[in-house]
Amino acid sequence: MPWIYLFLAGVLEVGWAIGLKYTEGFTRPLPTILTVLSMIASVGLLGLAVRDLPIGKAYAVWTGIGTVGAVTLGMALFGDPATVARIACIGLILIGIAGLKLTS
Repeated sequence: MPWIYLFLAGVLEVGWAIGLKYTEGFTRPLPTILTVLSMIASVGLLGLAVRDLPIGKAYAVWTGIGTVGAVTLGMALFGDPATVARIACIGLILIGIAGLKLTS
């Protein structure tokens, strides 16, 4: 169950990271509210996960999921550059996440 909490926390981290773009500097009420709720839920689920997982491993996986998701959606939604180097770095992060999971 802690890995499910951690995965969901990571997905919500992607949600709030992308949501920041839609808040337009926290000037749009609905995107701001949804982003803040996503932040709270993400950290709450991370807190549940670290009851049973080592903090270093959980935090690294959480931020890794958030990073990969935000970069990928940034390329898909906002036209961020999709260079070979960026995609290779995403791959390295995914390998790191898998490695941390496999060594648990």
